[in-house]
Amino acid sequence: MADLTVDHTDTLLFFAFSGRLDAAGIADVWEKAGNGLRQGNGPALAIDLSEVDYFDTAGAAFIAHLDKMALGRNWDKTKITGLDSASTALVERIRKAGPEPSPDTTAPTGRARSFVEKKGRSVADFLYDAHTFIAFLGEIFWAFLSSLAHPGKIRWGETLRVAEQAGANALPIVALISFIVGLVMAFQSAIPMKMFGAEIYVANLVGIAMVRELGPLMTAIVLAGRSASAFAAEIGTMKINEELDALTIMGLEPVRFLILPRVIASTLMTPLLTVFAILVGILGGAVVILSLGHPFVAYYNQVVGFVSWGDFTGGIIKCFVFGILIAATGCIRGYQTSQGPSAVGEAATRAVVSSIVLIAVFDGIFSILYYMLGV
Repeated sequence: MADLTVDHTDTLLFFAFSGRLDAAGIADVWEKAGNGLRQGNGPALAIDLSEVDYFDTAGAAFIAHLDKMALGRNWDKTKITGLDSASTALVERIRKAGPEPSPDTTAPTGRARSFVEKKGRSVADFLYDAHTFIAFLGEIFWAFLSSLAHPGKIRWGETLRVAEQAGANALPIVALISFIVGLVMAFQSAIPMKMFGAEIYVANLVGIAMVRELGPLMTAIVLAGRSASAFAAEIGTMKINEELDALTIMGLEPVRFLILPRVIASTLMTPLLTVFAILVGILGGAVVILSLGHPFVAYYNQVVGFVSWGDFTGGIIKCFVFGILIAATGCIRGYQTSQGPSAVGEAATRAVVSSIVLIAVFDGIFSILYYMLGV
């Protein structure tokens, strides 16, 4: 059986284990170790395992757990002694494989962080997340380029399934939102234009807004809510169930096997849905024009005469970028899912928020670029 001796000093909490650190032995010392950590003042934990007779994976996981609990209290790195090199490597591997330590809100935190330190930590976390995102995008892009040389390696069946779920099944909600947007925009613009007898120019406004801006933007936001969250939930569940690790062990790259079909499907379906959203939005504006007494032919001529193919092309180019961002963000957030009962929900939420933020940022970039190019 296992035994634990706890010793406190002003600068150190000392744990000395003896006996067998296996599943049964850990049960004997678990409560004592937890109480010792909660009552200790730190700022460091030292663990002596020189008297341990037997040490297996359960013991390594237990030591890694104690280390993470100490780090969660903002203590210094745990000092572990008495292990051979193989056991030390096992503890380190388990410590790195698990989730990051969460702060212990019930424990004393010592010195409060200053404003500059908090903001610096936030900036560091943002930069790390941006670095991870860009690296993952590069990995997806490389997998896509390498698949172009061997198209047969792409899972086209999975790509079509995702295209149906993300594209065809999204037609009703895209149609509803686009029709209402076109309808409301036409009503709101018709009120001031009626004062000057220029109600027919509502068609120009609805046509150019739907083609260049609102059609691509509203479609992308709908897909961010539907597809990005779905991708994050699917891949996050696979990660929690260790299916991604199983794919790696079998020699299958998760990026090529799971993520690439979703990126391809989203990139191809977003422009098609956008064209559908543009047509439905323009029809919504036509309803208002007809209610004002103008014939449909006049509305059609105004839209066709004012909206050019350059406007249409500019809106469609946005859609390809939006499709890549939506799929990649959903898959990346799913791949970053941590352990816990709420991990999948948090990953889906982060996927939606990140997708919408990136869509807004890139939409602004496109607007500035088109203005500078005179498009």
